[in-house]
Amino acid sequence: METEHIDVGNGFFISTNKKKLNIERIHHFLSEQSYWAKGIKQELVNEMIRNAPLCIGLYADDGKQAGFARVITDFVRFGWVCDVFIFPEYRGRFLGKKLVEAIVSHPKLGGVCLMLATDAAHGLYEQYGFERPEHHQKLLMRKLNMEAVEKSYGL
Repeated sequence: METEHIDVGNGFFISTNKKKLNIERIHHFLSEQSYWAKGIKQELVNEMIRNAPLCIGLYADDGKQAGFARVITDFVRFGWVCDVFIFPEYRGRFLGKKLVEAIVSHPKLGGVCLMLATDAAHGLYEQYGFERPEHHQKLLMRKLNMEAVEKSYGL
């Protein structure tokens, strides 16, 4: 379900149309400014966006992208929320809340178990029903090996 334009107030709107995304700007933020994807190559950001079933862009009314989020999901049981950020010049306007609201209110994500990882935004996500897992010792993870990922893409 693609949303072309949802007004979120104060001169901003949300869209899930991937064609609107400024992928070069997203890449620059992720590779240069994020703590979780520093140094990631443009080709891999292209693949991440292409393969994600839900990407949400937040835009100023002039069309300039103000934020971004991805959800990797089957839209039934599980989703992983990732790459949620507001570009620095738009921070301090509660736009992060608008992105999280767009995720949790998405019509196909109602009731779906959503997970994420964050270093500093626990308070933001807790406002929207996220909580630390009770049985976190049951969770398993295979660590990222970026060298192997890049090799698989011939980079």
